[in-house]
This record gives sequence, structure tokens and C-alpha cells, in this order.
Amino acid sequence: MLAHLRPAIFMLAIMTFLTGAAYPLALTGLGQSLLPGTASGSLALKDNTVIGSTLIGQAWTSDKYFWGRPSAAGDGYNAAASSGSNLGPTSQKLMDRIKADAERLRGLASTVQLPADAVTASGSGLDPDISPAFALLQVARVAKARGLGKDQVKTLVDAQVSWPVAGLFGEPRVNVLLLNTALDGLSSAPNG
Repeated sequence: MLAHLRPAIFMLAIMTFLTGAAYPLALTGLGQSLLPGTASGSLALKDNTVIGSTLIGQAWTSDKYFWGRPSAAGDGYNAAASSGSNLGPTSQKLMDRIKADAERLRGLASTVQLPADAVTASGSGLDPDISPAFALLQVARVAKARGLGKDQVKTLVDAQVSWPVAGLFGEPRVNVLLLNTALDGLSSAPNG
């Protein structure tokens, strides 16, 4: 029996090492060498300090920054609580939240129709992107709060728009973290 047990234990140890350590370490090393930014979690850096991930939204509340989509993930954009709200179109709680968000945003701009992403959460509740229309809706508020010209802030928004791949796959979008980081790089200028 020991003659049969020894090769089984040896194979278990070898396969555990190969599939549990060597293979994952090799793939991690390959990923880090070929795609270092992606393999590390698409981290955004400012002055060599990690300020967030470009894949996970953040709760921006100051008038000096562009706001992201509403989040249904726990308290703000809690990645540990990633999920939708599970509230349907007949939910009064959902309608009350949407109405409150719409009133807050209508106070910023006299627009008849708000972009859908301005008042609706994404399926994961962690979406880091907003539509260019939602970003442009916020230009006047951000420019005023920072003492910048509206044209200067609008130009920054236009520069941060990511377009669909090959013009076909996806929607135009603006990453809020990257936009706000670029915004911090602007110097104050007269309102315009």
C-alpha cells in the first residue's frame, strides 16, 4: 500500500506547487511585465500616490469637482458592496431618490431633460464614467466654484472624452477620476 501512496503524495505535492504557486506567479510576472498598469488594477497616481482606480467610481460631493453617477453600492462607491439597488420602476424609494437627484441637478442648469446617467445608478453601482452630456451639464458649477472660465473647463471635458472603439463598440464616456485629476492641474483664471 505504501508503494501506491508514495507516488500519489508526490504527484499531489508536485501538482500543488505547479498549479498553486508556479503557474500563478508566472502569469502575474508576465502580466506585470507586459501590461503593468492593467495588472496592478488600473491605479491612478498623483505625485506618486495612489488616488484611486480608473475602474471604480468615487463619491465626489464638492462643487469644485465633477460628480459621478449615483451609486447603489453601499455607502457611496464601496467596492466591497458592489451591486445594484434591486429597486424596480414601481419602487417609491427609487422614484424619491431620482426626484431628489433631478431637483438638485436642475438647480444647476435649466435643462428640460437630464441625461439618464445623471439620476440612475449603474448595474454594479461602481461605474467610474459619465456621459459627456452629464459632464457638460456640470461645467458652469465647477467653473464657478473654482474661479475658472467656462470655456476652459469645457475644453478640459472635451479632451477627456473617450470615444467608442472603432466608432462602433461602446458609448462616448468621461472617466470622472481622470477628469477631476486633470481639473486639479488647471490654474485659476477669470470666469468666462
